[in-house]
Amino acid sequence: MAVETREEDAIRGVVERLTSAYDVYARAGRSGCSQTHAAFSERLVRDFVPVLVERKARALLNEAAG
Repeated sequence: MAVETREEDAIRGVVERLTSAYDVYARAGRSGCSQTHAAFSERLVRDFVPVLVERKARALLNEAAG
């Protein structure tokens, strides 16, 4: 269970960074990260999931911002 807690903590950090960097509402940031995080739910190796979630979410936010 410690791995899940670390991953959850890391995802919360991603949400905080993206929320402040892109000046988006926290709810929107959480939603975007949750959807992106869900895309990696079947992956066995979890070590890089937070990094991948942050990259994908940033790409989506950049695309939306134009």
